This record gives sequence, structure tokens and C-alpha cells, in this order.
Amino acid sequence: MWRCTGLGWGQGGPEWTWWHPVHRGRSSPLRLGGPLSLAVGAEAVRTCAGVWRGGRYVTCPYGARLPPDVRRDQCERCAALDRSYSVAADTKADDPRPYAVYLAWFGPGLLKVGITAAERGAARLREQAAVCFTFLGKGPLMTARRTEAILGAALGVPDRVSAPAKRAARHALPDAEARAAELRGLHASVAGLLPDTLRARPCEVVDHAVLFGLSPGQLPPPAARITALPPGSTVTGTVRAAAGYDVYVRVSEPEGAEDSGRLLLLDTRLAQGWPLLRAPHGAPTDVPTAVTAPAKQAPPPLF
Repeated sequence: MWRCTGLGWGQGGPEWTWWHPVHRGRSSPLRLGGPLSLAVGAEAVRTCAGVWRGGRYVTCPYGARLPPDVRRDQCERCAALDRSYSVAADTKADDPRPYAVYLAWFGPGLLKVGITAAERGAARLREQAAVCFTFLGKGPLMTARRTEAILGAALGVPDRVSAPAKRAARHALPDAEARAAELRGLHASVAGLLPDTLRARPCEVVDHAVLFGLSPGQLPPPAARITALPPGSTVTGTVRAAAGYDVYVRVSEPEGAEDSGRLLLLDTRLAQGWPLLRAPHGAPTDVPTAVTAPAKQAPPPLF
């Protein structure tokens, strides 16, 4: 049985990813402006994905089931096992691969420094919903970690930006030149702080606004967010935008509904672990939702 493993980002844009214990992995594109039609069967069971090892999922030894409102594809014990062998959790220090250090921009004043395996290129930045970014340089894992720590201490640049802050910033983005200017200013400020063991790169801003569907024009705030995908639920409509694991859907409602055509936010981590189906033709969106809180004003630019 094919189970959804969430939203991935290929070179061409967002794509649903799937896993099968025999046929392994596959993906299917999620097209901006295209239809979205998914359903969770009335008798469906959402199960833990297990642990990713050697390019495959190792079945969860506990046979754990996940509730419909959690935003992950692992039970707590499998997640803890993954964290015990993770670069991101600082529990693995001997990875021989080269690592790239980057600066990412999510909105005015919302910048971060981070690292990613150099072989992944920009994939990590798309997964984090970075509106634009530039690489600083490349080096061994410990050099990359040291660079991240130096910049955080010297300039107060964080190594993470919260999901609510990222989401709020998407609805009032400055133009591409203003985005790039703020990123270039930060890049210039860190040039003299980089360790000699990091192979520095010039500032080359990559902008994802068009790829995410955030430009041209502005993405309006969603009317509500989907809080769970319980058995028997459906989501149908048109994909307006996608960034990181978030998808904005102009949903289909029952005929005559006052809010027909409203924009909903789907955190695709809610879909992980489900054996998703195509919604029946003409089915309206039927999922639990919560009204989206008003966006808070973004902090002032750092530079």
C-alpha cells in the first residue's frame, strides 16, 4: 500500500512523495494553479513511517498508529531514534560529506544562517520555505557548524525562524530587489567573520517567490487552516501557492455556501502516513479547520 510521506521539492517545484514497502518511493507533481483532490478513506489507518536508514524506511517496530491532527510521520520512539543519528540534532559529528553554509531570507528582518549537505544544493532551502537565499561557502561539517555558531554570536543571526513568522511574512513581501538588498547587506557583514577552513562564495541571491507562487502579486491571508485529516475527510480545490510544507488551496465548498472558494492553509505534514485517495468527483472540502489568527507585524530589517 502506498502511503504519503509529505511534500517534497524537486527542481521543477513541489511534489507529493510516496512510499511502498516493496516498490519503495515515487513522487507526483503538485502544480500551482492546478487541481488538488485528496481523500482519506473512512476505514483508513495512519501508521508510523518507522526510521529512515540506508535509503529506505525500516518498519516501526511498535506498529504505532498516529492521530489525525499530528504534524509528523513518526511515533515518538522512532523520532527519538532518528534524532540519535542526526546532523540536524547535533548528535552526529563524523559525517565526511562537505557542507554548505547559507543565509536565508523569509521576510523583512527574518533572516537565518544554516547548513546543508552540499550535495543537496538548494533543496533544503525550498523545504524550509526560504523566499530567497545565498550560499556563504562550503567546508567540512565541523567548519560549517563553527561558522553557524560564530555568525549567531557575533551578529545575532538565528539558526531558525518560526513557522508562524514565515507564514505571516508571505502576505506582505517587498519586491525582489528589496529582498535581495537585505540579503546582500547581511552577506557583506559576515565576510570578515568566516573561518579560513570555509571555502567562501560570492553573494549570489536565488529567489523562490515565483516558484512558490508568491509573485507576481500578493498571497492573501488564508481564511482558515486545516487542523487534521481524519478518516472520511476530503480536500478539493485549486492550488494557489506552496512554500516548504505549506500548501494554500482555494477550496471547493458545497453549492450555495457563503464562503465558497475560500483560501485554506494545508500543512502537508498532516498527510504523512495516510494511504491517500483521489476525492470522488464533485466532492466538496470536508475537514476540521481553525480560523487563522491575524498576521503580526514583521520585525524591522537587521541591516
